[in-house]
This record gives sequence, structure tokens and C-alpha cells, in this order.
Amino acid sequence: MSMEPEVETETESSIRVLLVDDHEMVRIGLAAVLDTEDGIEVIGEAGSGEEGIRLAQEYKPDVVLMDLVMEGMDGIEATRQVLKINPECKVIVLTSYLDDEKMYPVIEAGAFSYLLKTSRANEVADAIRAAARGQSVLESQVASKMMNRFRQPQAAAPLHEELTDREMDVLRLLAQGKSNQDIADELIIGIKTVKFHVTNLLAKLGVDDRTQAAIYAYKNGLAE
Repeated sequence: MSMEPEVETETESSIRVLLVDDHEMVRIGLAAVLDTEDGIEVIGEAGSGEEGIRLAQEYKPDVVLMDLVMEGMDGIEATRQVLKINPECKVIVLTSYLDDEKMYPVIEAGAFSYLLKTSRANEVADAIRAAARGQSVLESQVASKMMNRFRQPQAAAPLHEELTDREMDVLRLLAQGKSNQDIADELIIGIKTVKFHVTNLLAKLGVDDRTQAAIYAYKNGLAE
């Protein structure tokens, strides 16, 4: 008796995609376009971040197309929550916004790819397929902004962040003009311990004497 070859169903072979956008017409358009793409299946649509989280938990999509600006919960927090539920899911941001206060936080929240709504339909479909293969896609303008950000030198941390809590206490009292004995009496520690802390804080602040340390404290708002 001959055996018919097993036919793989669309659900088994397709990339399962959830759409999250608070504009119904955008969801309808995306669903219509993606349903014509081989290997991609739209399994659900959500009109809010909250609904997106619920459907992501229920349907376990492979990819989520996430809008950024929505009523109620925004796409940044929704992305964070979706990935808590399903860390293997790939969130692709699809938005009209390119400003830093939205772009960087959603990438830090775990967004895998970032596209603008001006992208062509085939670019969105290609990004979905790439995400399923573990390859992220960034809009060229996004990639440029990211590169520029990393090229900028990062501001050095203030020197006093290296001080211990006790060294900070000594610095504040020192800036008030108190002697080592006064500091020892106020902090209830030995004078040798005070001298030890003074030596350490001078070295960490890169200054030569107590006067320079006091000036540093006042300039950085550390002195009362």
C-alpha cells in the first residue's frame, strides 16, 4: 500500500507573527501584506500594549511587530514585558519615530530590530525572516545614530564616586575646616584612622592637600 507524503501545515512551517499597533488601519494593512508572504503567518492583532502582552502569552509568537507610541502602555514597556514572558521571541519595532528618547530605551528593553513605517512591505517581511534566523535589522538612519552615539566619548565618572562612605564623611568635615582631632571626635574614630582616610581621599581625588580637597568638595556640592 502506497503512503501519501506528509504535508507540512502552514502553522508548522511559518513564522508566527503578532501585530501590536493602536491604529486599526495599520494592523489591517500589515496583516493583508504579510499574509501574501510565503512562510509568514499573522496569528493575532493587538490594539494596545496591554493586549499585546496578553496575546504574546497566549499565542507564543516567534516575532512581534511592535508600535512604539500607543495609548496606555507604550511599546517600550510592552517590549520589556513580552520578553519577560517569552525571552525567545524577537520584537521588531515598527514606528514613525526616530528620536533618541524612544529609540534607545526600546533597544535597551530588548528590541531585536528597528524599522520605520516608511519601510517597504518586502523590507518588513525580510526583517521578519531575518529575525527568525537570529539576524537583527536596523533602519539605516537608526544604525547611523547608534554608531554616532558610540563614537562620542563618554563622560568620566566624578572622582568622588570612588570614595567610600567614611571617606565622604571625612571630606565633608574637612571642607568645614575641621582638624583631624575634630573629625575624630565627631565620627568617634581614632585620629590615626582619620589620617588614613585623609591620605586615601587625597589620592583618589588627585589633589595635593586638604585645601584642594575642600575646594573640590565645594565645587561638586559635597560640602554643607
